[in-house]
Amino acid sequence: MDEAHTARLFELADAILAVSRHIHASKDTGGEAWTPLESSVMRFIDRNPGTSPREAAEATQLISSNFSRAIRALEKKGLVRREVDGDDARRARLYPTEKAHENLRQLREVWSRLLDGVLDDPEKIDVTTATLQRIENHLVTRSRRGAPPVS
Repeated sequence: MDEAHTARLFELADAILAVSRHIHASKDTGGEAWTPLESSVMRFIDRNPGTSPREAAEATQLISSNFSRAIRALEKKGLVRREVDGDDARRARLYPTEKAHENLRQLREVWSRLLDGVLDDPEKIDVTTATLQRIENHLVTRSRRGAPPVS
């Protein structure tokens, strides 16, 4: 990879990180406060209700102790409920609660107001969203394959 390409990719990652910090900080103005770790777990459970703890831990790439701590905190806050699997009583399933849904509605409003006016063209918003989702999917796929860190 040449220096110009390396510099562009670094600037992209740096910009994503900076935007992420602003978005994360804005969540304190609406809903329940979450740590970044809890946000990652909650995001997966919201998008995959009924997931198993193991699936969620693997998807969020958290070690067991960190994942367990995040789940306990989310349960204590009333954002996640754990149910026994109907097919196998040894397993649990994780679901967002109504409080979690309300929190998500509040975040939707806060984050939409935060980003309002940044991109007004719906097509540009869709392209930007698709690009960021493609980046996320690529990074998840890479880490699931056990790809070593790039040096």
